[in-house]
Amino acid sequence: MFELSFWFALGFAVIHFFSGKLIHVREVPRSRFLSVAGGIAVAYVFLHLLPELNEYQRELEGEIGNNVFASLENHILIISMLGLAVFYGLERFATANKRKQKPYVFWIHIGSFTLYTFSIGYVLAESEFQSNGTMFLYFVALGIHFVTVDQGLRQHHQQLYDRQGRIFLALAVLIGWAVGTFAEVNELGLSIVVAFLAGGVILNVMKEELPAERESSFGAFLVGLLSYALLLLVI
Repeated sequence: MFELSFWFALGFAVIHFFSGKLIHVREVPRSRFLSVAGGIAVAYVFLHLLPELNEYQRELEGEIGNNVFASLENHILIISMLGLAVFYGLERFATANKRKQKPYVFWIHIGSFTLYTFSIGYVLAESEFQSNGTMFLYFVALGIHFVTVDQGLRQHHQQLYDRQGRIFLALAVLIGWAVGTFAEVNELGLSIVVAFLAGGVILNVMKEELPAERESSFGAFLVGLLSYALLLLVI
């Protein structure tokens, strides 16, 4: 799967680089395509990402053993919760300081999403996908998710994102893939990365892909949700 994962990582980078020319997420009424995308992302979270956290929970318990953290239950969910809180805090920080147009606001915000996309590239390379089909579904769900995330960043930072931000994100996903492919990281490290990433994905799915104020199409959302759920169950 090495070669296929590389092409998917390259696909992620291309999406980041050209997402501004693909579609405008902030349009009202929202396009049916983006409502379908929201359904796909939600199905991915509930049918793939959350069940995968259960697997990592068992691995994490084995690694922790009897140390000071052994008494805590649901370690993975705690890490996911922290991931959600961190990305929510950064989003609120960027929103509160949007009008000030301070360079540090951009770098803090884009730095967090550089880590976010790095982690997605890393997981693409490091995870043991059951088949090429499941890897393809990972690419589809997160590729569509990247389009909406990029448009959210573009709304915050405008030309600064187009000049610099998209380049950082495109490079980050490729570097993440390279680290996951060529560096040896133990299962504990991978489980922590995936759990933290899951919190960020859940937040961004709900924030960007289920926006009531932009008149989403529930029918299109349902088509995306059910179609992707069926594919996950079949493959």
